[in-house]
Amino acid sequence: MTFQAGAWPRPQAQSAEPAKARRGEPGLVYGYALSLIILLMFTQPWVVVQFQQTQADSLLARALFFPAYVAGLLLLFQRPGRAVIGLLREPFIVVMLAVAAASLFWSVAPDQTSRRIVAIGLSTLAGVALGSRWRWSQLVEICAVAFAVMAILSLILALAAPSVGRMTELFPGAWRGLWIEKNTFGGLMAFASLNFAAAALFQPRRSLFWWGMTALAIVMLGLSTSKTSLVSLMLGGSALAFVLLVRRGGATAVAATWLAVVGLTALVAIIALNPDLFLGLLGKDATLTGRTKIWAAVWRLIQQRPILGYGYGAVWSDDTGWGPLQWVVKQAGFKPQHAHNSWLEQWLGLGIVGLGAWTLFYVSTLAKTIWAVFTNRGALLVFPFLVVYSMTTLTESVALVYNDMRWVLLVAYAIRLSIPSRGEAP
Repeated sequence: MTFQAGAWPRPQAQSAEPAKARRGEPGLVYGYALSLIILLMFTQPWVVVQFQQTQADSLLARALFFPAYVAGLLLLFQRPGRAVIGLLREPFIVVMLAVAAASLFWSVAPDQTSRRIVAIGLSTLAGVALGSRWRWSQLVEICAVAFAVMAILSLILALAAPSVGRMTELFPGAWRGLWIEKNTFGGLMAFASLNFAAAALFQPRRSLFWWGMTALAIVMLGLSTSKTSLVSLMLGGSALAFVLLVRRGGATAVAATWLAVVGLTALVAIIALNPDLFLGLLGKDATLTGRTKIWAAVWRLIQQRPILGYGYGAVWSDDTGWGPLQWVVKQAGFKPQHAHNSWLEQWLGLGIVGLGAWTLFYVSTLAKTIWAVFTNRGALLVFPFLVVYSMTTLTESVALVYNDMRWVLLVAYAIRLSIPSRGEAP
C-alpha cells in the first residue's frame, strides 16, 4: 500500500459527513442514551460510596448492573444484522463464551459459574451492541462523553468530599474519585485522556473542549499518584503519536514505523535485562506488590487441571475453607480478588482451551488494529487503548471479565474493526 503526504483527511472533510442523514437517523438520541448507560454502569462508580470491596459482589451490587444489561440488549436490537455480521467476523468471542458456558459442567463452584456465565454473556453483548451500532466518529465521542462524566464527578467528589474522593489510609491524599482505589482511578484517567485526545482529533468543531478535558484527565491522573497509570499514559500517548505520524504517509510513515519497532525492541530488552529499572518506573518492588506469590500459587493450581481449569469465575469467591483459593491464600499470605494476570486467569478458570480462545481473539484484534493504523481513522481511538490494555493484561485480570468497562470497550472496538466502514473517511 502506498501513502501520500496529506492522506490524513482535512477537518472540513470529517465534519461534512451527511449531517442531514445523521439528523434523520432513527433512534439516534435513544441509542446515545443507552450507550452512556452501558459505559457508565460498567465502570461501577457507586462502589466507593455504597460498598466496601468485600461487598462488591453482593446481591444489591449485582442488581445495579441490570440497567446496563437491559440497555445493551435494547441497543443490540437497533442494529441486529450488523451485530450478527460482527460476531461472524469475530468468531473467537463466541468461542470464549461457549467455553465459559461449558465450564459449568466441570466447575468446582457450579453455582458461582452459572451466575457469572450470564453476567459475562450480557456484558459481552453490550460491547457487541456498541461496536455494531456506531461509526468510529460517533463511538469515539460517546466514549469520551462517558469518561467526561466520570472525570467531572470525580473532580467534584475529591474537592467537595475529600474523605470520600481521596484515599485516607494506605495513600493519604491520593485521589481515587468515584472508586475505592487510586490505581483504578488513575488507570481510568489514562484511558480517558487518550479517548479525549482522539475525540479532539475526530471532532474539530469541539476540539477545544476535548483538549481541555484531556488536560484535566492528565492532571487528575497525576493527583492519583499512580505511577503505573502514568507509564500507561506515556505508552498510550506514544501510540497515538505513532498513528498520527503514520497517517501522514510517505517517509514520515516509514520513519515512524522504524522508530516504533526499535523502541519496542528496546523496551523488551530493558524488561528482560534490567527488570528492577522497569519495576521502579512502575513504582513496584521485585515481587510486583505480592503478585509473584499469587502467580506461583496460581501456576501450581493450573498444573493440577491444565486442560479444562476450575470453571469460569469459580476460584476467587470460594469460602469453603478447603477449595483451591485456600492454596493461593496460604502461599500468597493474603486473599487476592483475581490472578492479577489475564493470561494466567484464563488458564486457571478455563484451562488451555479457554486460554487458546482468548489468545486467538487477542491476536486477531491486535492484527486488525495494526492494519487499521495504516487504513482506518478508528486507529486513533483503538490503537492507544489496545497498547494500554495489553500492558494491563500482565498485572491485572481484564480479559473475559464480567461487568467491566475495559472488557466491554475491547469487545466494542474488536467488533467495529470487523465491520466495513461505509460513508466514513478512512
